[in-house]
Amino acid sequence: MTGSLKEYADLYRLPGPWCTAYVDAGTGTVDTLEAGDAWPGNARTRLEPQGAAAADLEALEQALQPEPGVPAPVARFVLVHQGKTEINEVLPGERVLPERLSVDPVPDLLPLVKHRPEEFPYIVAEVSREHGEIRLYRAGAGAPESTQEVQGETGHVSKFQGGGWAHLRFQHHTEDVWRRNADEVAGEIDRLVADSGARLVVLAGDVRARGLVQEQLAKATQPLVSVVDSHTHTGGADDSLLNDQVNQRVAEVWAAEQQEIMDRLAMQEGQANPESTTGVGAVVHALQQAQVEVLIFNDQALSERTLLALDAEPWIATAEEESLAANVLGKVPAPAALLRAAALTDARVLLVPGPVLPEGVDVAALLRWSTGPAAPASS
Repeated sequence: MTGSLKEYADLYRLPGPWCTAYVDAGTGTVDTLEAGDAWPGNARTRLEPQGAAAADLEALEQALQPEPGVPAPVARFVLVHQGKTEINEVLPGERVLPERLSVDPVPDLLPLVKHRPEEFPYIVAEVSREHGEIRLYRAGAGAPESTQEVQGETGHVSKFQGGGWAHLRFQHHTEDVWRRNADEVAGEIDRLVADSGARLVVLAGDVRARGLVQEQLAKATQPLVSVVDSHTHTGGADDSLLNDQVNQRVAEVWAAEQQEIMDRLAMQEGQANPESTTGVGAVVHALQQAQVEVLIFNDQALSERTLLALDAEPWIATAEEESLAANVLGKVPAPAALLRAAALTDARVLLVPGPVLPEGVDVAALLRWSTGPAAPASS
């Protein structure tokens, strides 16, 4: 996962307690009662002894009502604060972490991050000579976040088949119509890229229209473009072919970005003044300085470790004496504390399996500036 948790920064600033549910959510049939059907009642039983407030229990019970028509396996992540459901997400696939119903001092968004391993916005644009359909997606989500239709001019979009002077005049006019339509579609794609931070633009549709749109995209958009030879808006066209091609392109860009981060980390190793650091203590220190550009860690290896969550800058500490003027909110699992500090300092996050990091390293960071030479040891 390479993404920013910045959108959650405001939640992370709010004082606790927080009620968290991460549970199976498949709905049962008339004859069976699956996990999702039983959770609303279970939540109250499990959370009351942990000191959950009545308003939070009520909100959580409502949020955990079964999602009709969603087949198992599916998980649900709910976060409640002061009687308000702040996050309620149905997550496709089986749980990737142990089931959880807890009252916590800070939000623990690790389940959400693990199911959505990438805040990866991308655009799929299907274009014809008179029309464009531009869809914005987030990796891991099935349905598009938004769909924009661009309807261009439809007069003279087919070339005139006659000959002579009239043929040339019509042909030029038709080309002009195509170009104007393509310019409108390209402008809409550029706007959506700028607004969403899309990291990939998949261009599909009519061959001539694709070429015209690609030519007219802004310089900033051009490097993001991947053209696929698919046109689902023609009779009998198969959506699955385009979907497969899009998924492949997303996976390729995603893998390349992760590899680039790991290559950068490897290059920094052994440098005199590296723009990287490894180990819990050093990474926490860098987060306290808002120095981390990319936080990289293996959450499984850190699952038994705790860190201190603070109510103000520097947001995270390994010991109370590091808390400066901030108050300690509580000891929390290290992955939760690291994700929170990353969100509050606008660092990107990459979760990795164990073998990816150097041996014995569970957490590392690429830094916004180098740490400088080590201070000489006092004699």
